[in-house]
Amino acid sequence: QVHLEETGGGLVQPGGSLRLSCTTSGFAFDYYPMGWFRQAPGKGREGVACIRGYGGDITYIDSVQGRFSISRDNAKSTLYLQMDRLKPEDTAVYYCTRLSTCSRSWQSTVLDNWAQGTQVTVSS
Repeated sequence: QVHLEETGGGLVQPGGSLRLSCTTSGFAFDYYPMGWFRQAPGKGREGVACIRGYGGDITYIDSVQGRFSISRDNAKSTLYLQMDRLKPEDTAVYYCTRLSTCSRSWQSTVLDNWAQGTQVTVSS
């Protein structure tokens, strides 16, 4: 059974940093592309970043490029999202998921039901 659990969220001031973790089990983690998504209050869920199964290709949406860094530790079956220079508009619940691809239209290739997510609030 696939299990995903996001942790590491919290309240941070603008300009601050957080590191999110996604611990997984129940599937061959190193095989799958993985992604981070977020959902802000009153808005739809959007893909933030994607990383291929064995590293390599990484994709970010424009609004986080240069501030966020996605990575993975295949030995620990864990996905990470390092978020620096956070802005109030980054406030959202953040989710991780398996994907079919990190190529074009990766945001529409979600394989899993959404887990609980972790709340990130950027506010002074």
